[in-house]
Amino acid sequence: MPNIKSAKKRVKVIAAKTLQNQMVKSQLKTAIKKFEASLDGGKDDASALYTAVVKKTDQAVAKGILHKNTAARRKSQYAAMMNKLA
Repeated sequence: MPNIKSAKKRVKVIAAKTLQNQMVKSQLKTAIKKFEASLDGGKDDASALYTAVVKKTDQAVAKGILHKNTAARRKSQYAAMMNKLA
C-alpha cells in the first residue's frame, strides 16, 4: 500500500479507469457475439448489428482500448463476414 498522498490517489484513479476500460471491452465483446450469432439469422438482422459492432469498435479506439490497426483489421473481418451472406 502506498504511503504518499499522491500515490494513494493514483491507486484510486487507476482502479476507476480500469473499471471504465472493462465496461467498454465488455460492451464490445457483447456486440461482437451478437453480430456473429446473427450471421445465421439473415442479412437484415446482421446488417443492423454490423453497424453496431463497427461503432463499438471505433469507440474503443477513441478511448484507447484498441489500437487503430487492430480495429481496422477487425472491421475488415466483419465486412468479409457480411459479404459472405450476399
